[in-house]
Amino acid sequence: MLHPFPSPQGIHPNKRSSPPDRLLLASSIILQVVLALFFGHAYDMHIFMATGYLVGTGQNPYIAQSLGAVFHNITFQGITSFGYPPPWALVLGLIYLCTYKIIPNFLFYNLAIKLPVIAANICLAYLVAHVLDQSGAQEKTSRRAWIFILFNPFLLCFSSAWGQFDSVVALLSLLSLFLLSEGKLTSPAVLLALAVSCKPIALPLIPVVFVFLAGRSFKRTLKYFAIFSASMVLFCVAPFFLFGWDPAVIFQHWNAHFTVGGGLSFMTFLETLKHSYLLTGRWWIMGWVWVPALGVAAWALKPGITGFNDLLKKSVALILVFYLCRAWLSEPNVILVLPLVLILTYMNKLQPLSLVAIWVLPLIFSIFNTSIFQLFFPSMPAIMDGLLKLAVQLNPARFAIRTAVVIAWLAAGWWIVYLCFKKPRLPKEEKAPG
Repeated sequence: MLHPFPSPQGIHPNKRSSPPDRLLLASSIILQVVLALFFGHAYDMHIFMATGYLVGTGQNPYIAQSLGAVFHNITFQGITSFGYPPPWALVLGLIYLCTYKIIPNFLFYNLAIKLPVIAANICLAYLVAHVLDQSGAQEKTSRRAWIFILFNPFLLCFSSAWGQFDSVVALLSLLSLFLLSEGKLTSPAVLLALAVSCKPIALPLIPVVFVFLAGRSFKRTLKYFAIFSASMVLFCVAPFFLFGWDPAVIFQHWNAHFTVGGGLSFMTFLETLKHSYLLTGRWWIMGWVWVPALGVAAWALKPGITGFNDLLKKSVALILVFYLCRAWLSEPNVILVLPLVLILTYMNKLQPLSLVAIWVLPLIFSIFNTSIFQLFFPSMPAIMDGLLKLAVQLNPARFAIRTAVVIAWLAAGWWIVYLCFKKPRLPKEEKAPG
């Protein structure tokens, strides 16, 4: 069995983590359920609800339909199709069959879609605490990390309230990396394939895992990626044959994620400049910047990855390079690196300011990006409409502040990348007397 966790001075490796605090856990669950019931992003929740209905009724979720009559809500007319690989669409279909089809209540359906996300948040809190505990962290350190995940405003806003499932991807990715460092092979490969199949934002972990394994055993590397590839086919390709979904629309719009710019990315100024997110004309090349950037970052891994801490650092580095060079970045995507940065910070491998920047800056950005305003869609649409109209009136100032926040985010992100690639200083040898 591998022992990837060093025992820093002053840390007691045999200490067990503190027992779960039932009151804190119950408080977090209640808080998340309330957020999940009454809030939801106006754009994403429309799509998730519609996808659940389409899959649950045996239809293709990748073909957009007007479903105003189904949900008795005119805002469901003219919505776009599901934009992710099949696994989450299947989850949404199952949720629809178990909830809205039986009890056609709009808010209840809104809550039900968030329940797997809430479960992922809770599991993520325990996994982070377990990883720190196994690394030899003190009991109070693991407990602080556990509480951080349970009540972090950034995480709860973009998962429980918003409805995005990036915390599911974060859970699968972290568990995959942890099991890989423990010497496992099959389960990490399947878990990473499932993470990538849920959302391709986990793609940068593939070169990290390759370098980690290639430096140890070529045979194990081949086995890992054989299992990974087979799992990807099972998760991403098999559903189209199993459920008879026509993938033609996907082939027609395969580059959809490469043709938009804005959000929490270096192209955030595009909306101000063109009043559009589309990368038209010569702007199209900006949608591909992440490809060579990720290639260069992967090449920088060439010296090898030495252990679990280094595995986490290089994972953070490549994910951030991917994010920082994408023409479009949504705030919830940052959830993927949050638990990794949290662990590294509590292990004294990153500065506390890095952790603050990772979650505070995207949260501030979401206010000036009107993302927070759109969370009122399920229960208070009139308030949402009023806030959005006010935001339009304040556009010049809002765009300026939003751009300033993105600049701070880019600076912080590249600084964290530098810290993750930076080699630790070796202690100076003491000079012999005389």
